[in-house]
Amino acid sequence: MCKKHSIFSFLFFAFFYSYYAQNTDSIWVVNNYTKQEIMVKMRDGVSLYTSVYSPKSNSLKQPILMMRTPYSCTPYGSNNFNPRLYSAHWIKYLKKGYIMVLQDVRGRYMSEGEYMDVRPFNENKLNNETDEASDSYDIIDWLVKNIPNNNGNVGVFGISYPGFYSTMAALSNHPALKAVSPQAPVTDWFMGDDFHHNGAFALMDGFSFYSAFGKPRPKPTTVHEIGFEFPENDAYQFYLKQGALKNLTKHMSGIKFWNDLMQHPNYDDWWKKRDARIGCKNIKAATLIVGGTFDAEDCFGAWNLYKAIENQSKQTTNKIVMGPWFHGGWHRSSGSYLGNVRFEAKTSQYYQDNIEIPFFDYYLKNQQNSKLPNEASVFFTGINKWEFFNEWPIKTLKPTALYFTNNNKLSFDNNIKNDLVYKYISNPQNPVPYADGVHLNRTKEYMIDDQRFVSKRADVLVLETDVLNKDIKLGGPLVADLNVSLSSTDADFVVKLIDVFPDDFKYNDTVCCKGVKQESNMGGYQMLVRGEIMRGRFRNSFEKPSAFTPNKIENVKFTLPDVAHVFKKGHKIMVQIQSSWFPLFDRNPQQFIDIYKCDDKDFIECEIKVHTSKNNASKLILPIIN
Repeated sequence: MCKKHSIFSFLFFAFFYSYYAQNTDSIWVVNNYTKQEIMVKMRDGVSLYTSVYSPKSNSLKQPILMMRTPYSCTPYGSNNFNPRLYSAHWIKYLKKGYIMVLQDVRGRYMSEGEYMDVRPFNENKLNNETDEASDSYDIIDWLVKNIPNNNGNVGVFGISYPGFYSTMAALSNHPALKAVSPQAPVTDWFMGDDFHHNGAFALMDGFSFYSAFGKPRPKPTTVHEIGFEFPENDAYQFYLKQGALKNLTKHMSGIKFWNDLMQHPNYDDWWKKRDARIGCKNIKAATLIVGGTFDAEDCFGAWNLYKAIENQSKQTTNKIVMGPWFHGGWHRSSGSYLGNVRFEAKTSQYYQDNIEIPFFDYYLKNQQNSKLPNEASVFFTGINKWEFFNEWPIKTLKPTALYFTNNNKLSFDNNIKNDLVYKYISNPQNPVPYADGVHLNRTKEYMIDDQRFVSKRADVLVLETDVLNKDIKLGGPLVADLNVSLSSTDADFVVKLIDVFPDDFKYNDTVCCKGVKQESNMGGYQMLVRGEIMRGRFRNSFEKPSAFTPNKIENVKFTLPDVAHVFKKGHKIMVQIQSSWFPLFDRNPQQFIDIYKCDDKDFIECEIKVHTSKNNASKLILPIIN
């Protein structure tokens, strides 16, 4: 058989097997489960749409596993079953007899009430006051009292925004709630999740998401929103043509949260109330925080919600899992690769079968023989291996400086003899692209993309080590510590940590990804391990931003999300620094003015200098594990 026919046959049978498996499972679900659609009244009289999938067999009392969502419980109708019940790993719960519950949150789709984005947690509710925690409490209370054949144990889980609602459920502390798993949880939309990173606005995600999601819904509906219709397929050119950020607002008429964003450029009380961590003080349910090290949306939320619960609710059984996944990849992919980078294992299946399902079985089915996950289960890329720890970050972590030195080199030795200055011109009319090629939607692969497409640009500072003579293992938060001066009064700083593969590197196709459209020859690949942006005006305070004094050396120091990666012997470590990452994030006009209200004419060029010396070195502080 010719190669073309072999590939066709492989793809055909892969599709057939996937379709057949899903079709078989869908028939099984319909034959073995019933669906109820119920409007459940909350304490203030507002009723929320709730779909309950119960096993037809009554031989055993079963636990309840629930997801609350703003993204719809579709399809509606008692004979229409949600495809996630059989097309994803949820089928494994149904085969175990779990009662599955989905709910439209207040003000979304078929639920009554008024919707509010990241509704603040109210710790001191009076009378019939509500928040997402109280709605969680009320639905749990109703379920255990009214759903036949339940065993009195409830779990809640959800990815992304449903991850936020999972956190709020944990804060409800209903006595029947035994286990909660916030996954890629929306946690802080100013500091690091979804729509802002260190105060910089995530332009592509914010505009495309809220042009649909933010549309008002005056009454319950089953109809999904339609977002902005882009006139071209090149996101870089589209957003560049729009000019100043305020010019996009004309496309967002009636979208309240977008207008709220435009009115709150700094980390004020409005933002602080919307930080999901503020209520994590006395959580009774066991928690399993899940995230992806290459999650473009909520990597910050997973790491930092776990740390908040550890610090604020020490009595809580609190665990974290971080795999090499994109946003929700543990639920909707094999987790064996992302883009061209391979992980050489079906990491998602391992997680589902060995971590998530045993966690819920233990607490909801009282299966004491189920093996509970470790405190921290973390997949290290580079060596492509799961490792398990009793805490995170681990106590033996050694923060180690990687210094900017002569000749665009990085060194673990501060061997600078004379003061050094690296400089580049940041031009907002020609911003550094975040990804290669022409595309409209923000890619998930940019988190591990090859960075060679920008490494030759004059406005990108590139430094690298010599070839490593041993493995360097990183596990924990990175810290960028830069000494800079500007020719203007503000700028952004994007810091990227990169793994440079050897020139002769090639993946073994027999281990992973045979038949997948993916590069095997990866010689010289510059894999982005972690990148993050810092809006310079917030270098001293997110609440009270301050201008730079032109030509004065100032310190910009910030923490990047945790990494779990091994730089192998024979590789090199690279750091890139730039002052735009477009259109992933909005452009800084490079003047200390209100970015949400400034005009096109306010965007100016800025000469940026990075200073380093023997006594005041610019550096990246790496979380090295020996």
